[in-house]
Amino acid sequence: MAIASSSPRRVAVIGASGYGGLQTLRILQNHPGFELSFLGGERSAGKSWFDLCPFLPLAENLVVQNPEPDAIAAAADFAVLSLPNGLASGLVPRLLQLGVRVVDLSADYRFPSLSQWAATYSSEAKEFDRADQEFCSEAVYGLVEWAMEQLPKARLVGAPGCFPTASLLALMPLLQQGLIEGEGIVIDAKTGTSGGGRAPKEHLLLAEAAEAVAPYGVVGHRHTAEIEMLASKAAGRNIQLQFTPHLMPMVRGLLATVYGRLRDPGLTAEDLTTLYQVTYKNHPCIDILPVGTYPSTKWVKHTNKALISVAVDKRTSQVIVMSVIDNLIKGQAGQAVQCLNVMTGQAVDAGLPMLPYYP
Repeated sequence: MAIASSSPRRVAVIGASGYGGLQTLRILQNHPGFELSFLGGERSAGKSWFDLCPFLPLAENLVVQNPEPDAIAAAADFAVLSLPNGLASGLVPRLLQLGVRVVDLSADYRFPSLSQWAATYSSEAKEFDRADQEFCSEAVYGLVEWAMEQLPKARLVGAPGCFPTASLLALMPLLQQGLIEGEGIVIDAKTGTSGGGRAPKEHLLLAEAAEAVAPYGVVGHRHTAEIEMLASKAAGRNIQLQFTPHLMPMVRGLLATVYGRLRDPGLTAEDLTTLYQVTYKNHPCIDILPVGTYPSTKWVKHTNKALISVAVDKRTSQVIVMSVIDNLIKGQAGQAVQCLNVMTGQAVDAGLPMLPYYP
C-alpha cells in the first residue's frame, strides 16, 4: 500500500545534462511526491539551468553546482546519479554517511562484489582505485518488479542497464519456474543511438548510424555478466548465455528477443502467456500482449512501460519472448524514479509516463 506524504521529498540529480539526467528531470518536474532541489555537474557547474538547457525549463531555474557530497546532503534527501562508470563510487560512501539515499544509474553498484565489477569494467577499474566493497554488498539491484521487498529499506540502489532490464523481464519468469533448459539461451537485442549517451562518438554520427544496422560487443558485452548474474539467481544455478546487441537507426527504443529450449515441449504460447500475466499482474509498468501480437519499440516510446509477448515454435521446442522498452525511460531514468517511488512508499507508477507518443 502506498504511504501518503505531507511534503515532497527533495531529490538531487547529478549528471543532469546527459540523456539520463534530462529524462530524470523531465519526470521529476511533474512528480507529485518529489521536489527537484539540486542539480550537479562538474562541466556545467556555475551555469543556470535555463542557459544550459532552455528547451527543458524547470519550475525553478536552479544553478548547476559541483557535485560535492556535503552540498548535495544539505539540499536533498535522495540523489539520482547519472554519471559515467566509476564516478559514482567517489560520491556514494560520503552521501550515505550523510544520510542521503542514492539511486545510481551507472554500473558501479550493480554487482555485489567489487571484484565482479572490476572484472567486467576493467578499464574503469584501472582508473578508479575503489575500496567500497561494503557498499557493493549493501546495494539493492533495482530491477523494480523483482526487488519490491528489498527496495523500501534500501539506502543504495544500483539501477540495471537498459539491455538487462528488457532481457531479464522476459527471461526470469521462465528460469524461476524451471521451464527452460539452462543451456543454449540466446538474447538478440536492438537499441537506438541514445543508448550511447550524449557525448560525441563517431559511430553514433548520423552519417554512420543512419540506414544501417550493426552488431557490437558480440562476445563479452559488459551487460552479459549482469544478465547472467540475475538469471543464475532466478534459476538457482549457474547460467551462461549468448547476448548480442545491435545498433539501430533510431533515437530511442530497445527490443530484446530471448530464445530458450522448453523442458516440456507440450507447453503452448497460451500456457506461457498465462504465466507472465500471473507473474506481472500487480506490476502496472509491465503489459503482457495477447498471443500472436508482437511488440514494437514505438508502442513504448517516452513511457515507463515494458511490453512482453510470448511465442512457441512447436517444431523446435523453442520459446521466443519479445520485450520492448524505451531505453531512456524504463531502461534508465523512469526505472530510477520507479525505485524512488518504492523507496518512499508511493505508488510504484506515481508520476511516471505510461502512454506512448504515437506514432
